[in-house]
Amino acid sequence: MNPSLTRRSFLSTSALLPFAAAGFSSATARAAYTPIPRHSGPHLRPSLNVYSFLELLNANAKDKTKGLDLFGACDFCAKVGFDAIDVTGYFFPGYPKAPADDYLIRLKRHAFNLGLALSGTGVRNDFTAANPATRAEGVQRIKDWIEVAAKLGAPTVRAFADSQAPFKNWQQASNNAPRDTVEAYLADALRECAEHGKKFGVIVAVQNHGDFINTGPEHLSLLKRVDHEWCAAMVDTGKYLTPDPYADIALMAPYAVNWQIKETMRSEVDSPKVDMKRLVTIIRKSGYRGYVPIETLSMRRPNYDSYVEITQMLHDLQAAIAATA
Repeated sequence: MNPSLTRRSFLSTSALLPFAAAGFSSATARAAYTPIPRHSGPHLRPSLNVYSFLELLNANAKDKTKGLDLFGACDFCAKVGFDAIDVTGYFFPGYPKAPADDYLIRLKRHAFNLGLALSGTGVRNDFTAANPATRAEGVQRIKDWIEVAAKLGAPTVRAFADSQAPFKNWQQASNNAPRDTVEAYLADALRECAEHGKKFGVIVAVQNHGDFINTGPEHLSLLKRVDHEWCAAMVDTGKYLTPDPYADIALMAPYAVNWQIKETMRSEVDSPKVDMKRLVTIIRKSGYRGYVPIETLSMRRPNYDSYVEITQMLHDLQAAIAATA
């Protein structure tokens, strides 16, 4: 036997030999990916994705006398009763480059002093692009921010499974390559990122974002193809574009390591409001233990107020957690 063959790979390969002989596809082989082991029952801890402060954070990046910075966002989270904050990479100085260590240390200590955990961070990437250089750039960015997350003590880095500007969709980005080919692009890139995450104890959390992944089965298919214990799901409750997104959420909850809980079920102001109690019940049934970040969006509302919307949504989440305990 090849001494480099690990027990895990040997077992998984051996288990598939009868199916290969029967002519089963590679998609069948990917069924080995299993839900995350959970212990001791569900435990949900509210967090805020700072993208909720998009307009204020962008204003501050242009003029430090205006808007809000990440330190101020932490102050707000502590004041209104969040357990954690998810600090999106876009709002760090110098993004997409990794910020200086002294900035990370100050932010980490500031959050600690407030009793806040840092529940994650995230970057932009495009693994649907036909151009290998575009995909390689995204891999390197995620690797850099895995190391940022490790320094912050954040357990996850969000990765997109969709196209980015200048492309309008994954078909355009991939030059209309077959879906299976594009899924292979994504899986190979994510697996490389996850292997780097393993070295630093940071999980790559793949977000459904309404482009390449519109459904729970599509989300799960990608994760099965990656098949790496340091790659799992970030479930965006507003981006399963199906008749019953709660069914997609229920399918993916056992694979989730992070969340983006939206106000509405399609991230559109006229789409149905999230049934928070129903959603929390689904999350609890999966046995999930960890952070449940909320994210509010202006959705072109002229009277949108981040502070008001975030506070109301936090109260709704806390009430749902209490009601389903």
